[in-house]
Amino acid sequence: MGSRTLTLIALSLLLGLGAVWMANNWLSARLDAGPDDKSQNVVVATTEIPFGQMVEAQHVTLVRMPKGTVPDDSFDTTEGVIGKIATFGMLRGDVLRGARLAEHLGGSTLASLIATDKRAVSVRVDDVVGVGGFLLPGNRVDVLATKRKGNGDEAEAKTILEDLRVLAVDQTASTDKTQPVVVRAVTLEMSSEEAEKLVKAMTEGRLQLALRNPLDNQKKTVAAPPPAPVAAAPKPVVRRRAPADVGVTIIRGTQVNVTNVGR
Repeated sequence: MGSRTLTLIALSLLLGLGAVWMANNWLSARLDAGPDDKSQNVVVATTEIPFGQMVEAQHVTLVRMPKGTVPDDSFDTTEGVIGKIATFGMLRGDVLRGARLAEHLGGSTLASLIATDKRAVSVRVDDVVGVGGFLLPGNRVDVLATKRKGNGDEAEAKTILEDLRVLAVDQTASTDKTQPVVVRAVTLEMSSEEAEKLVKAMTEGRLQLALRNPLDNQKKTVAAPPPAPVAAAPKPVVRRRAPADVGVTIIRGTQVNVTNVGR
């Protein structure tokens, strides 16, 4: 074997060792590099999380997203969402946000779904009142009340409450049912004033629920009562003073007499 061959072999070994050393340095630099400053950790759903479901560890995972695309109320750790209650249904891949989760402070999960200024009131229903069994938690409904007039057969129906959220049907807050199910009770979310109006209507007549389109959040405007007529101010009484007596001067020759003549 000539000296030229040995030189080529040595050169090949040196080039190979140099390539391995450069690859090792590049790989070590990539492994030791910190996270990209332009992205951040975000908690997303790995499966569908229905309305009223408590979030568990198997429901979520961490992904990295560009900072400019991350909602302000998102979470960067899974520990921040585990144990909370979903107040809206979420699909796989959705970012978990604080506005769609509620703290579970003990008791039933239903209590965690109620807004701080609202109350939950249950209404007994049948297949007609319950809109044929198509009511699901998260739906919006109107409440109509029917009341008879006097002792006759004539009755009147009036919408007493609008755009109420259905919290639960019977004893479940799950929305995974697509087939109609006849239920016995529907729990609605409303204010204290609306709850008083509903309880009063239940004692006076029959109730009916009307299912709303989810995109329809308009309520009827209540006409303001006509202003009460303003009583006309009484006209001032003008009292006229009696005119003073008029004096008449009578001249007789050199005598001058003044006589008062009353009117």
